[in-house]
Amino acid sequence: MANPYINIATEAARKAGALMLKYRQRLESIPVERKARHDYVSDVDRACEQAIRDHILKMHRNHSILGEEGGQTGDSEYQWIIDPLDGTSNYLRGMPHFAVSIALKIGDRIEHGVIYDPLRDETFTASRGEGAFLNNQRIRVSGRTDLSTAVLATAFPFRKRRLLGAYKGMFDALFEKTEDFRRAGAASLDLAYVASGRLDGYFELALMPWDMAAGALMVQEAGGVVMDISGGENWLESGHIIAAPFKLVTPIRHAIAPHVTEGMKARMG
Repeated sequence: MANPYINIATEAARKAGALMLKYRQRLESIPVERKARHDYVSDVDRACEQAIRDHILKMHRNHSILGEEGGQTGDSEYQWIIDPLDGTSNYLRGMPHFAVSIALKIGDRIEHGVIYDPLRDETFTASRGEGAFLNNQRIRVSGRTDLSTAVLATAFPFRKRRLLGAYKGMFDALFEKTEDFRRAGAASLDLAYVASGRLDGYFELALMPWDMAAGALMVQEAGGVVMDISGGENWLESGHIIAAPFKLVTPIRHAIAPHVTEGMKARMG
């Protein structure tokens, strides 16, 4: 029997997914607002987040919520972390790669996570200590042990372009050692794909908590390792993350370590 919190998150994610599919029939008419350079929010993002918030608060009105669009509301040790439409740019351009991401943090630990891809009807779930699943089938990280045969995922630090120089150094160092890279534009799905073995690892800089909270737990529960780029556990606060199977995570970190700046280290302190 699924955990009740997973059930709540799955139901909320499916409501948001249904809205995405409905609005997708008329993408050209969806109002879009520019939050910052290369960062957009649409009426779909807002509608999806509201649907998720309403569903969660109907079940647990005293819980707090941290959402990409609505910010922090409430004050509780039970905090839901929501990305209502991860991959907004993909979605608005008609590219079929986007998802809903919902995590529940209790105290200082992420305990439950759901990532839902409405186009493929794929629901990734994880609860701490209970494993990770795709449509109720257990998933595991890949069994690859050598970077030379690994396909990794990443994304440019579009929110913090000042990090691009350091990022390029990291990418170049890894690209020389790996089979290939993918850059698909939805961090939650990148992490879910690492958890399910479709990708062999992932690194990115300057993410927000809602980008990675659910997916990071999924990787851990699928037998993988999640760390910040200095090898510590401060990835949720710093936004700099590596996720991979045990045999690959250290080689990835060693390859990018020479390019970690003092500013990045300070943020992870």
